[in-house]
Amino acid sequence: MKNLNSLEEVNSIISTGEPVLIYFSGQNCSVCTALKPKIEEQINLNLPKIETYEVKADIYKEIASNFSVFSIPTILVFFDSKEFKREGRNISVINFIRELERPYNLFMD
Repeated sequence: MKNLNSLEEVNSIISTGEPVLIYFSGQNCSVCTALKPKIEEQINLNLPKIETYEVKADIYKEIASNFSVFSIPTILVFFDSKEFKREGRNISVINFIRELERPYNLFMD
């Protein structure tokens, strides 16, 4: 995952219209640390055209608050510049990927 550190950068990436996943995490968040490689692996295996990014919500509070992210980890997925899915805290990685497969396939065809 590529790190993002400004609101302008995040908005620029979303505005491309391409599928984007933004992972909001924290430096001292053990759940964030454990979940991140699982999400990355499953996205790369099943949904390889989704670009993945990470925002350290505890450092870049302006970005987190702009997207109404008040707990970590939180994952936002955008298709066609619109927020499609939001998941937080207790995430089933397998269910999360399954829920993205259909819109991903429709969008990428």
